[in-house]
Amino acid sequence: MKKINIETGVGILLIFGLLCLAYLSVKLGDVKLFSSKQYPVTARFANISGLKEGALVEIAGVEVGEVSRIHLNNYEAFVEMMINPDVKLQDDAMASIRTKGIVGDKYVKIQPGGSEQYIVSGGEISETESSVELEELVSKYIFNKE
Repeated sequence: MKKINIETGVGILLIFGLLCLAYLSVKLGDVKLFSSKQYPVTARFANISGLKEGALVEIAGVEVGEVSRIHLNNYEAFVEMMINPDVKLQDDAMASIRTKGIVGDKYVKIQPGGSEQYIVSGGEISETESSVELEELVSKYIFNKE
């Protein structure tokens, strides 16, 4: 009888440990198990240099979504973003590629517009500003000195 109680206790402890491990894996891995209510918005850029899928999308320094897909079409980078449902983007909003710090990760910064019209799900941000490459700026400064 005592052996059955010990085995049952160990089994329950093992199951609890595995559930905790699964929970941590999902949370730390940032895995989304259930469909989100976010809506897709795209933007076209001439240069996204270093932007990756999963990068943050921010407005006023607050995370409002993430980059879900990047692909090339007609020599332009199409960036698809998933935006939180409580954030409404005006149709004259501007998206730009920025860097956190001097050599940090790239992210998409959205500056809200003043229009009363909003971008619908699957819509496109028409005003964009491409990524500025530090190497380009340095080489222009060094080689264009007179």
